[in-house]
Amino acid sequence: MNLRAGRLSKKMNDEAAYYTSSLEFDKRIFQADIDCNIAHTTMLKEEGIILKEDAEKIVQALNELKSEGIEALDLDPSVEDIHMAVENYVTNKIGETAGFMHTAKSRNDQVATDLRLVLKEEIESLKKDILKFMDKILDMAEDHADTVWIGYTHLQHAQPTTLAHHLLAYANALKRDYQRLKDAYKRVDMNPLGSAALTTTSFPINRRRTTQLLGFSSMMDNSIDGVSSRDFIAETVFALTMLCSTLSKICEELIIWSTHEFAFLEISDEFSSTSSIMPQKKNPDVAEIARAKSAIMQGELNTILTILKALPYSYNRDLQEITPHLWNAVDNSKEMLNIVCDMLITVKINKKRPLEQANSNFSTVTDVADLIVKEKNLPFRVAHKIVGRMVTSAIKEGIKPSDIDSEFLDIISKDVTGKSLNLDDEMLKKALDPYENVKMRNVWGGCSPEAVNKIIHKLRVYIKDQ
Repeated sequence: MNLRAGRLSKKMNDEAAYYTSSLEFDKRIFQADIDCNIAHTTMLKEEGIILKEDAEKIVQALNELKSEGIEALDLDPSVEDIHMAVENYVTNKIGETAGFMHTAKSRNDQVATDLRLVLKEEIESLKKDILKFMDKILDMAEDHADTVWIGYTHLQHAQPTTLAHHLLAYANALKRDYQRLKDAYKRVDMNPLGSAALTTTSFPINRRRTTQLLGFSSMMDNSIDGVSSRDFIAETVFALTMLCSTLSKICEELIIWSTHEFAFLEISDEFSSTSSIMPQKKNPDVAEIARAKSAIMQGELNTILTILKALPYSYNRDLQEITPHLWNAVDNSKEMLNIVCDMLITVKINKKRPLEQANSNFSTVTDVADLIVKEKNLPFRVAHKIVGRMVTSAIKEGIKPSDIDSEFLDIISKDVTGKSLNLDDEMLKKALDPYENVKMRNVWGGCSPEAVNKIIHKLRVYIKDQ
């Protein structure tokens, strides 16, 4: 079929045809395009808009194409897009009767429908992968509820925590990433079919029927919006960008923690490489590549938003250029999600090293300040000042946290307040012990094994309910 024959007298320049063709990335919507045509033709038949025998011929040819696959199409760039390639196939099969399949529809509403159908499937797949990753993190957290870890702020030792508590930070971030995708799905799950070019059609079509046949939850209420809206793509890619940001942060910590200086864990050989010149090297290449690829997502999102920002309503061919950026974002997210999951769950944890760090650099002294407040009823700011001075003196004198006793603390307290504290040595030692420090944090969301297990249970229930 020559779509240009009616209005245009000349064939499109070969270079221009290739330049404007969307066939390469339209392959992704091939199956959706067939489903869209079948649903539309079925509705036209049911509404008596086209003859039953014509509709059945069209549907039969479309089903044959579905069985044969995309290889059965003529994908010459002069065809322009997948919609015309499909229509040409049906025309070659059944003749001019194929033209009835385009009654009351345009490529404008058809491509918008196809994109939504495929993106729905992609989102559902990604959601399952996120839940699977969360579930594996919870398994890992259960194994490390008692593994003391050192928490950081400003990348400086802050307070002791547990590896399980830290892993649950990942799980909760992934939960929000899941929720963003789940919410974006609502805007994707809307049927634009029937919008036609931009003003619907004078044929008495039944849009509710195509909505039902295609499995959409609702239909779009404005035909101009139906053919021109791509905010559902921007929203989905934003959600994917946030997901990859979460994954990049995980990679960053794996990279840092696997260094000789930290030595908290070892990344599995399957996700590492070595140097071409330095035989001792074990490099976290997969984590580094994943960290870099998160930037792709920001680039794709920015490109999509830039294309959209100044387009007049309704359809413009510019919209075609959004599609490859969408699929690249989807594919990049899938790959990154699955490889970071596999990499994280196979790391070898060195329990001894983070415990040493938690014991060595005064990360427990917030509890000493809390102890002073509880036992001596001093304002926290006074306690904070006493303990701050205590740390400064201990560092200057080479005293370890484990060697601090009540007598040493009283010297500092007299200097700050003029009075001794006379704290019980046993209580002071307990406050300075990393594991005891962790066990005391039973507040909801805290790092004690008891608090951690409650959140693990809550997330297990959440995953099960999805």
